[in-house]
Amino acid sequence: MIEEQVQTEIVPPQVRPRSGMFRALSHRNYRRFWVGAFLSNVGTWMQGVAQGWLVLQLTDSAFWLGLDAFMATAPGFFLTLAGGVFADIVDRRRLLLYTQVVAGMAAFALAILVGTNMVNVWMILGFSFITGSCMALAGPSYQAMTFDMVGREDLSNAVALNSSQFQLSRVIGPVFAGLGFKFFGLAGCFFANGISFIAVVIALHLVHFDKTKESLSTRSVRDRRALWRDLIEGFRYVRNRPRVFSLLSISGVTSLFGAPYLTLVPIFARDIFKLAETGLAWMMGIAGAGAFFAALLLAYLGDFQRKGWSVLGGAISFGVCLICFALSTNLKISLIFLFGVGFSIVTSVAVTNTLLQKLVTDQMRGRVMSMFILSFIGTMPIGNLIAGVVSVRFGAPVTLAAGGLAIILYVTVLGVTNERLRELH
Repeated sequence: MIEEQVQTEIVPPQVRPRSGMFRALSHRNYRRFWVGAFLSNVGTWMQGVAQGWLVLQLTDSAFWLGLDAFMATAPGFFLTLAGGVFADIVDRRRLLLYTQVVAGMAAFALAILVGTNMVNVWMILGFSFITGSCMALAGPSYQAMTFDMVGREDLSNAVALNSSQFQLSRVIGPVFAGLGFKFFGLAGCFFANGISFIAVVIALHLVHFDKTKESLSTRSVRDRRALWRDLIEGFRYVRNRPRVFSLLSISGVTSLFGAPYLTLVPIFARDIFKLAETGLAWMMGIAGAGAFFAALLLAYLGDFQRKGWSVLGGAISFGVCLICFALSTNLKISLIFLFGVGFSIVTSVAVTNTLLQKLVTDQMRGRVMSMFILSFIGTMPIGNLIAGVVSVRFGAPVTLAAGGLAIILYVTVLGVTNERLRELH
């Protein structure tokens, strides 16, 4: 699941520390959901590693890896923006509960199919689509609630801590997947993910909404405008704010050309470095470790200056590390750059999240954050599908290297020509 958020209770200022690396965790609701989301994300990464290896075993094709990733992220095209409108007009907690329950049931069903040897690639694609639909609908609500949970003062820290738990799960999840392969087989990883969804459902039930904030996040039926009017209003809002649009475009380009590395890592593990499924788990864990350390650094820095430079520099560094990882044939060197890939993308995307939430109004936060998710996750299906096709023709290393070069060129041109973006704090 996505790594974000729910609303918080109002805590008296005198008992809430205003400084410190983990100050956002002083908010009770935020702390509860942070733990639940972390446990669920560990399960998600376990299944992610297992599913990539399973698809490769069944098909022996980079194309099918790309298609599976496409099916998981394609719902973002037509559901993420709708989820953004829902985040502004419906009971967010109820929406999150429903989507997490459905996603957990899908994980259990796939676990049973794998455990009974009845699974085929078409079943995997179908369940990927179901889970992706749940995540697309739920994502904007997670994002939009961050501000309500902790307020403006702790927003940067809360976003960084959410990124920290998600990235830590990227480290622990693949490690657990490696252990799961050894002791329980592939099916064990899918069962573990299904169980992990129980944690986030329990966390949601433990969250107690403040009545005032709850009334701000939901509207009566008579006050709801038509879905398309809300969507159009959101697009107009972004179009008239160049800095918001630029941040969204950077997120979209880095995801389109860079995110397929997650899909193609099984190819590098098996065909280039001659590793088994446990080796794949360690490679995914190394990338997650880099992302985790970046998230911890951002949490430590708090509301630092020159965030615009962080977005630009992180995106360019991501492209450089991606090229170096793609072209290296030495495992140790490749792992170093894989660590850099994870570190760089978080320093760009997490800060983009913070800047967007500070730049937009409360009334537009849900819709703008849905566009942020769409820019990053919604472009993944295109990137994954293209990467899968191109990899069959030119190979995975060339595909990723070309993507890294495209990121560097775009972000460099935008950074040089957009002074207001560079000056964002």
